[in-house]
Amino acid sequence: MQQHLVVLSGAGMSAESGIPTFRGANGLWENHRIEDVASPAGWARDRATVLRFYNERRKKMWACEPNAGHRGLAALEQDFRVSIVTQNIDNLHERAGSTRVLHLHGELTKSRSTVDPSLVYDIEGWELKLGDRCAKGSQLRPHIVWFGEDVPLLGAAAEIVSSADILVVIGTSLQVYPAASLIDYAPDHARVFLIDPHPAPVAPRVVVIPAGASEGVTRLRQELLP
Repeated sequence: MQQHLVVLSGAGMSAESGIPTFRGANGLWENHRIEDVASPAGWARDRATVLRFYNERRKKMWACEPNAGHRGLAALEQDFRVSIVTQNIDNLHERAGSTRVLHLHGELTKSRSTVDPSLVYDIEGWELKLGDRCAKGSQLRPHIVWFGEDVPLLGAAAEIVSSADILVVIGTSLQVYPAASLIDYAPDHARVFLIDPHPAPVAPRVVVIPAGASEGVTRLRQELLP
């Protein structure tokens, strides 16, 4: 039976592909206040600005390509049962070939109803417009978990981590939630790796690979498949 390799990935995973990280040092996201474009209050106040912001992110995503780190994780499916739990809203893991990806914070490529969260739709291309409506007649919103909203897939992510034989954290600090809470679900027998060019102090059981995503995944493969 193949070992279960679980990856927790964050913004640093896609940074090498040109996807901007979520939050800069100035508290802005692409020159927008986060509360204006990533909160229910911002959506209620100015839907057009929120839609335009995510349309720009979606257009940028389609112009980017998976990096060697994404492709390296997909290649590991030849030797392991790989599950990816990502905080990223882009689709670069899937485009690289990974087949089991759970998006904790939603997906840029999808929209959902404002009155019925179970009504989720694929977005064709990069644009979601005012007037695009669900089957119940309400405006469609980005299928993104905003600040102040529950993370509905957190339980499913914890269940995935709890079955890991190998846990790999890439591009997200073990000091930042939800990754910090998810690692607690890793079984005692699981090998744990952190790929981070600037790692913070970690528990003794964690093997640190001080590198970016692409180099780090290459070195991880050398560790796992000598």
